[in-house]
Amino acid sequence: MAFLVSPGVQVKEIDLTNVVPATASSIGAIAAPFQWGPVEDIVTVGSETQLVGTFGKPNADTFQGFMQASQFLSYGNALRAVRVVGDAARNSTVNNEWVGPDGISGNTDDIAAVLVKNDAAFNDYGSWETGQWAIGKHPGVLGNALSVSICSAIATQAEFDAWTHKGLFGSKPGTSTYVSDAGGSLDEVHVVVIDRTGAISGTAGKVLESWGYLSQASDAKGTHGGSNYWLTVVNQNSDWIRVGDQPIPFTAGGSTASGTTFTSATDALFTAEMGGGIDANAATTGNLQTGYDLFSAEDVDVSLLIHSDPGSLVLPDGALSDHTMANYLIAIADDRKDCVAFVSPPVDKATAADVITWRNNLTGSSYAFVDSSALYVYDKYNDVYRWIAASGSIAGLAAHADDVADPWFSPAGMTRGNIRNVTKLKWNPTKADRDDLYQVGINPIVSFAGQGTILYGDKTLQTKPSAFDRINVRRLFITLEKSISTASRASLFEFNDEFTRAQFRNMVEPFLRDIKGRRGITDFKVVCDETNNTGDVIDTNRFVADIYIKPARSINFITLNFIATRSGVEFSEIVGGN
Repeated sequence: MAFLVSPGVQVKEIDLTNVVPATASSIGAIAAPFQWGPVEDIVTVGSETQLVGTFGKPNADTFQGFMQASQFLSYGNALRAVRVVGDAARNSTVNNEWVGPDGISGNTDDIAAVLVKNDAAFNDYGSWETGQWAIGKHPGVLGNALSVSICSAIATQAEFDAWTHKGLFGSKPGTSTYVSDAGGSLDEVHVVVIDRTGAISGTAGKVLESWGYLSQASDAKGTHGGSNYWLTVVNQNSDWIRVGDQPIPFTAGGSTASGTTFTSATDALFTAEMGGGIDANAATTGNLQTGYDLFSAEDVDVSLLIHSDPGSLVLPDGALSDHTMANYLIAIADDRKDCVAFVSPPVDKATAADVITWRNNLTGSSYAFVDSSALYVYDKYNDVYRWIAASGSIAGLAAHADDVADPWFSPAGMTRGNIRNVTKLKWNPTKADRDDLYQVGINPIVSFAGQGTILYGDKTLQTKPSAFDRINVRRLFITLEKSISTASRASLFEFNDEFTRAQFRNMVEPFLRDIKGRRGITDFKVVCDETNNTGDVIDTNRFVADIYIKPARSINFITLNFIATRSGVEFSEIVGGN
């Protein structure tokens, strides 16, 4: 209630404990062709093991993006990845042919492969051909290695005993309690997903997944109350297949339990092979842009955009992407203003002049960071060495700086700038090369004998001289702006009076004192009073705070003066002091 109208005690709480929250600054983002996984979906991975489990191992078509992602994950543990494919990509599918106990059964007409990119596309897909009851969970040739084997309840004991996969289950399927209680029978099935060719696991015939005692009844429930309908269970749990319809033998499959006997038209036990999957990893520039567009949304939290296509692959139109995708990423970062795009020259650029010519086609921005050279790294999955762009590694150095220090520390130099897992550079710039590169905002990667491969610059692509031409200052302000703007939402719809303004100052100033104590800034001032919240500002429902920051600067140039003096001269006579 607003006011007491009779004697009493009214208790109210006023929360003055608002603080500026910490915000993530180490989240990487990449879109690239991968061998497996959902298409045009953002997936967060935290390790190389998880990367392989989600997107498959690299091959000759996918190593560039995969290895940049793995390089980043060697420094950081938060990467948002998007798989892209060409328009010709297709999921594998079963056809009407299957193998029963007595050999080939069913219609042998081929079924056209389909493109079902992700969960949302599967849920919206309704064009199943007759007999097309299962597809590979994701597009790609990896799905062609799959077979699905099913044993239903009407199989004889002899057929079950002869089934290759009987050892996975305690007994042959029968009638579930749920269906029996509903007056039905013979609904249970065992389902097994197999790596038929060994392309997935390395072992032909290895069982990848299995589920026992599932039900053909669409309304069936398990012992814990969840669905036991076989389509639902498989689609919710399988990493390899999606089931969209009933196999031809399941004439009653999908019916409700009440009074239904789940017999089979043909084989009670059968195995279906899958085929028709297509990778289409030669993604066009448009496909890549569609993938990176997913990071444009303001509700997707990313900090470090990784350039996955540095012109190393020939696109279907015969051209190299060169600077096109680099500029696209820079535009995303420049529009978001809360992340940095790490872009690399094409891997064939091997001189300062070539790299500078390429850089001159890029858009200037303080939200972009450019390196100088491709890296030669070992691909342990294929036992070969590969040339890859450095953008994943350099973004990883930024994440590493966050981990060992703070976002406002430079990722360059001997302390935090050592690049991991590098055998050699495409080219090692000389001092003269480094001078030419640095003048146009290209950050040299240098190999020093006995000291490793090091990022030797921290300039952004900002063309005019200012504090924001250094990445540590840019990332400092990104951190400040994200954190303080998030905290400022608490002031929305409050009154613009001295109480609210004081509350804002008391929230922001301790945060900035903490940043100053952690060497991010040398001084600050927060102005939020009647001088900048005038009557006009208040009357137009606005609120203004001016936050002045003196950022700490990284050392780029060191001068050491060694001065020889005569033996009889006191140093105090030359330099003064004690």
